Amino acid sequence: MYRESAHSAEERGALFDYAFEAAPIGVALVSPSGEIVKVNGSLATMLARARDDLTDVPFGHITHPDDLETDMNLFNDVLRGKRDGYRLDKRYLRPDNSVVEACLTVTAMRKPSGEVARLLAMIEDVTEARRIERQLLERAAQLELAMEAVRGGFWHMDLQTKSFETSDRLARYIGGPQAGRMDLNAYLANVHPDDHPAANLTPLLQGEVDKAVAEYRLRTTEGERWMRCDRRLLRDAQGTPFRIIGVVIDFTEEHLRRAELEANADTDVLTGLFNRRGLQKKFDRMSKEKGRLVLTIDLDGFKEVNDSLGHAAGDQVLIETASRLKAAVRPSDAVCRLGGDEFVVVLEGGGEVAERVAGRIVAELAAPIDLKEGVVLVEASVGAAWTNSSTPTLEKMMRHADKCLYEAKAKGKNTAVVCEMTG
Repeated sequence: MYRESAHSAEERGALFDYAFEAAPIGVALVSPSGEIVKVNGSLATMLARARDDLTDVPFGHITHPDDLETDMNLFNDVLRGKRDGYRLDKRYLRPDNSVVEACLTVTAMRKPSGEVARLLAMIEDVTEARRIERQLLERAAQLELAMEAVRGGFWHMDLQTKSFETSDRLARYIGGPQAGRMDLNAYLANVHPDDHPAANLTPLLQGEVDKAVAEYRLRTTEGERWMRCDRRLLRDAQGTPFRIIGVVIDFTEEHLRRAELEANADTDVLTGLFNRRGLQKKFDRMSKEKGRLVLTIDLDGFKEVNDSLGHAAGDQVLIETASRLKAAVRPSDAVCRLGGDEFVVVLEGGGEVAERVAGRIVAELAAPIDLKEGVVLVEASVGAAWTNSSTPTLEKMMRHADKCLYEAKAKGKNTAVVCEMTG
């Protein structure tokens, strides 16, 4: 019986020694007086010291001065029987005074009498983890400061649970100071219905793309605002998507400026009609199945107004002409000022539509124009080209319409000539 007990004790000792040496973290045995009795290789490597340099050394000699008092107080509590161990984040010093940040776990090894025989200290190096943690906190603080300077906030979606949640800041921006965080349905209820396709997350949910930008209108405490949402798909180490995060920022002013710039790039400054660039865009978007119609218009008496009454009067004639042309067609049709007194109208339709619209334009422009300098009569000649073919370009149709316009002028002006494009 005595041999079995001795054998068991020897076996337990061997297992302890093996675990002590093989541990991937630092391990030390410490005496009740606070001196290090034994360390494993991991701890020696962690502290950049030889094992002999750590043996019989008080643990306070390798502890950062600012952490020593807390450690000693807890150590003494163990010796007095107030606790059996403790856990502490503390710092150790290497010979070159560089710092190792560690998580220390101390456990008392007591005799049958309760007296502490040794203390087992397990020390995990968390220097890199703490560095990353501080870096993330710093970035979060920077981002928070940046978000305070703009209007908006964050949201995230967990792909496992399909749960969506906004940040407090975004919820308050939408619903006011007392608003709580919103789920997906509550958030989408504030997105303009026409913009729901832009806010669609399907490509990200299916892993087709890892990032995307959406622009949509959102109902907020400041009214309806244009928001830009930068969305990113996060993947785990195996490449499996697990979360989508979104940063939502109010860019209404930028959107309006951009829209104004785009409109100015496509419109004539004087009349507000399309310019040639804007007309081409409109033509390209038109249906090719219903037939297309291009009318070119030239004012017959414009030069006389400019010469006799001046350019200011001429500008008023052009502005009035633009207004009458828009009144003669549908809002969806395109009216363009090419320059000078040359105008173009583009719309869908065939021969009957061409005859009707051309006649209406001639009648509209034949009416006298009231200027502060007096009443003037300008009138116009119109050439109209139409086709059911889907192949002609705007340039080709305008050339054909110009030929019809010359025929109208040859007939004595203030009239229209309509012709079908056959080639």
